[in-house]
Amino acid sequence: MKRVLIVGCPGAGKSTAARQLAEITGLPLVHLDRHYWLPGWQRPDSASWREEIENLVSQPAWIMDGNYSGTLERRLALADTLIHLDYPTWLCVWRVSRRTVSGIGRNRHDELAPGCPERFDWPFLRFVISYRKRQRGRDMARMEGFAGRVFRFTSPSDLSVFIEGLGQAARKKKWPGEFEPRR
Repeated sequence: MKRVLIVGCPGAGKSTAARQLAEITGLPLVHLDRHYWLPGWQRPDSASWREEIENLVSQPAWIMDGNYSGTLERRLALADTLIHLDYPTWLCVWRVSRRTVSGIGRNRHDELAPGCPERFDWPFLRFVISYRKRQRGRDMARMEGFAGRVFRFTSPSDLSVFIEGLGQAARKKKWPGEFEPRR
């Protein structure tokens, strides 16, 4: 487990899970949102974004969270572990709404580039609401041929048990060589 990709609907908790796993494993943490967004919520051009993805995935080890379906296949090709947070829409909408309200006007410095304060964004909320219906199937199809270990979680409690198990293994010094997480 050296290159871990965490995907799922916005609001599922990808960044939180990535932080927790990075703390346990010591692997470098990569929040794709921080690398994608430019100040003022500006999007990079396609060529720059693809170059940035190549730079990030070429590193020897990482825990990377984020969807960005246009680069998912490339990231899957170099990952050895996939964690898919496949949570219900209502939970993701609730979490995005809570995050927006509690952080409005402030920048999530660890997850986003400077100059991208939390804001209410109707198109983003519509994307979260329609993710399962419109995007999930495409993402699942891309993940289908993944050759590494796949861990799919349908509830936050299942993910918590998994992360706690990794933490226990790390504390017992069985990480990373001897310990193989359960599917």
